[in-house]
Amino acid sequence: MSRVLTKPGPVTVAVLTLLVAMASIQTGASLAKQVFPVLGAAGATALRVFFAALILAAVFRPWRQRLTRKDLRAVAIYGAALGGMNLTFYLALERIPLGIAVAIEFTGPLALALFSTRRALDFVWALLAVAGILLILPLSETSRSLDWMGVFWALVAATCWALYILFGQRAGGTVHGGTAASLGMCVAALLVMPFGVAHAGMKLLDVSLLPIILCVAVLSSALPYSLEMYALKALPTRTFGILMSLEPAMAAVSGLLLLKERLSLVQWAAIGCIILASVGSSATSRKPVEAVAAS
Repeated sequence: MSRVLTKPGPVTVAVLTLLVAMASIQTGASLAKQVFPVLGAAGATALRVFFAALILAAVFRPWRQRLTRKDLRAVAIYGAALGGMNLTFYLALERIPLGIAVAIEFTGPLALALFSTRRALDFVWALLAVAGILLILPLSETSRSLDWMGVFWALVAATCWALYILFGQRAGGTVHGGTAASLGMCVAALLVMPFGVAHAGMKLLDVSLLPIILCVAVLSSALPYSLEMYALKALPTRTFGILMSLEPAMAAVSGLLLLKERLSLVQWAAIGCIILASVGSSATSRKPVEAVAAS
């Protein structure tokens, strides 16, 4: 008997799409870390954001939309948060493993979700997240090898991610999503580029680095942004949030496979606590989960 092959449903496709988007982001971060010895974190961030801005501008052509002064102010603040998030995340990634950096950064949107509620159950998720952070901090023998400045920059990136969500919602409320994203990325490039030039100088013009930087720009920004937008439209918001919560684990696996970064059992437990907190917050949330772009 011949088997009848059925096409996967839209939800299945959306789930796979979101998983590909998360894998793309972490692969891009792994590639970016490989050019840190040449460009440094600031130089790599500058080139990544610059080319991402060019790609998004070519796709969405933001100059076609007429914007008011209020719109431009909202986009400028959103872009500044975006630039700060990208720069501080790469500064953290320069010093600590990818999985740890993403787990700490994830506490930004998680804290934003938890601060907006007063339910007793949400304090459980908050305690789990705090437990994860405490396990990560280089206070014990198992985590003492972590760089304190790396942890600090990851916490700053977490704060920038929360601000990115807040101001992204405001910018997206009056400006088309694609226009807001492309203009915000342009602002981010203008903000980050001076740091990149100051650190890397003429090395930014090294054409031999162009292929890997373009890959980073596509994998970390352009491609996952498009895929996440598709998944968000096809998936229930709670499901989207739960799946996004798996990103720290995917980052840790990507760091292990691509960067040979081995984590201790305590560090894996810390990542697990933050994932459980994020999954619990998303699963029990009464409000829709907003789309958030990872660094």
